Amino acid sequence: MSIQERLNDAVATISALSEMEEPIKAAANLLRETLLSGQKVLICGNGGSASDSAHFATELACRLVADRKPYPAICLAADGGLLTATANDYGFEEVFARQVKAFGKKGDLLIAITTSGQSRNVQHALETANEAGLKSIALLGRDGGSCRGLATIDLLVRHSVTTRIQEAHKVIIHLLCELIEPDL
Repeated sequence: MSIQERLNDAVATISALSEMEEPIKAAANLLRETLLSGQKVLICGNGGSASDSAHFATELACRLVADRKPYPAICLAADGGLLTATANDYGFEEVFARQVKAFGKKGDLLIAITTSGQSRNVQHALETANEAGLKSIALLGRDGGSCRGLATIDLLVRHSVTTRIQEAHKVIIHLLCELIEPDL
């Protein structure tokens, strides 16, 4: 596949996000309501999605564009000591769920990112969030996998290539921040 073909595929994938306008707006409203009500946001994902989790948390706790009040957002993939201790003592499938139990309170929001939808630790985090009364947004790829339907709102990028899904997830993250920032 040529560079131009890859670029065309990336553009087509991102352009297809316009078909997700209503769920993206609903997710932005849920995120806005959570932050303005004084609750916090917990964000998790593996690999590239862990980096996207850190990026998202930074946009909320620092700022996207304008100077504004910081809001509580925690990347659950950021603490190497906590991750490795939990993985060692409870198994890798519990690294995010255990943190949802530790830091999440009813009314908080979990944002779970998985390009495959098959990440067992992300799935467990969503299940734990549901049990604890947290709302949730899942950024998913492919067919949504085992995580599909577990979140309050699913944002599903229907593509089979991880890089295209990750690119679309980054755009969704920026769209969510752009939609809420004027109200923050």
